[in-house]
Amino acid sequence: MSNDKLSVALFGFGCVGQGLYDVLNHSEVFQADIARICVKDPAKERRVAASLITFDKEDILNRNDIDVVVEMITDTEEAYRIVSRALGSGVNVVSASKKMLATYFSELHELQEKNGTALIYEGSAGGSIPIIRTLEEYYDNELLSSIRGILNGTTNYILTRMELEGRDYGEVLKDAQQNGFAEADPWSDVAGYDTLYKTLLLSIHAFGIVLKPDEVLNLGIQNISFADIRYAREKGLRIRLIGFAAKAGDKFRIYVLPHFVKPDDELYKVQYEYNGIEVEGAYSCKQTFTGKGAGSHPTGSAVLSDISALTYNYKYAYKKLNKLRRQRHEQGQTGNDLSLLDKDFTLKVYIRFKSKDELARLDIRHVEEEYRSPEVNFIIAEVGFSSLYALRDDIGQNLFVCVVA
Repeated sequence: MSNDKLSVALFGFGCVGQGLYDVLNHSEVFQADIARICVKDPAKERRVAASLITFDKEDILNRNDIDVVVEMITDTEEAYRIVSRALGSGVNVVSASKKMLATYFSELHELQEKNGTALIYEGSAGGSIPIIRTLEEYYDNELLSSIRGILNGTTNYILTRMELEGRDYGEVLKDAQQNGFAEADPWSDVAGYDTLYKTLLLSIHAFGIVLKPDEVLNLGIQNISFADIRYAREKGLRIRLIGFAAKAGDKFRIYVLPHFVKPDDELYKVQYEYNGIEVEGAYSCKQTFTGKGAGSHPTGSAVLSDISALTYNYKYAYKKLNKLRRQRHEQGQTGNDLSLLDKDFTLKVYIRFKSKDELARLDIRHVEEEYRSPEVNFIIAEVGFSSLYALRDDIGQNLFVCVVA
């Protein structure tokens, strides 16, 4: 692709799309023309010329003068169809759809290889933090031991306000929705799915392991109460929802869970809608990256950086992915990477519950502490990690699980 002015087409013009439009128009260096914007709702008013708007995806996908397709829609299946069509027809794509990318990564990676096209998605994980490109370029030959992070601005905003203002979850969530810090339907954020998709994408670039969302454990903060915040505060801790991926021998431990975070942990300082990501390497030790994890302009800036990268023919090298696949081939291993996911270990957790019957599904191996009162009951225990999967889709309204460091 040349450095001439690019012709760019957008799918979606919501929060991120409008942020990209603003950032692009205020860029003093990078030049691109937005040729077309495909949107869904004809009744919605938009602050761009009507001549740019289309409601038919074929108006973009059938053109031969588009250099880059930028996909930013919420419909996972439709996003996959659009991105697949573009890549298959030789057009490079920038995407911010983390669920679509995590769900269909293998298929999209194969399309890139087959057609010689590039799919870039920095804006899908970490907001304004350039973490994927950092993993690809700075850590491409580094033996990493772990990557962990606060990857969702909405949950971090809620947890921060609960702690600092002494308010309960429902009250803070409602206020966050009214002020634009949480979606009308916040489930993907608060139940840990948004963090899960991002963690899976980071795991690909950090370790080369490819897993499906339904293969990896995620428990969120939807059941948190101020009693949990109060307990953490009494211990000098904070609660943060963390995506975690680490090498464990010849396997990997990957999950999304709330964690108690100590004051000497860099993630302790990450508050409100900010994200923080810690990367630990065998030689580079620990490095922490922080930045706004959500919002129109921060994410729009990340998307613009991806578009700019395509002007000098940038594409992900997937060195860790290719290395892991070579190793597995040499060892005679076939099939997907699920066999590399370690579930056979114990995890020390805090569990708040209403009735002990609610703990029956858990493999509790050792109870270190137990507290009961008319207001709150909790235990701190060593639990068989795999048993936590039983809670993911049916955690009820009373259980809250948090990792104890």
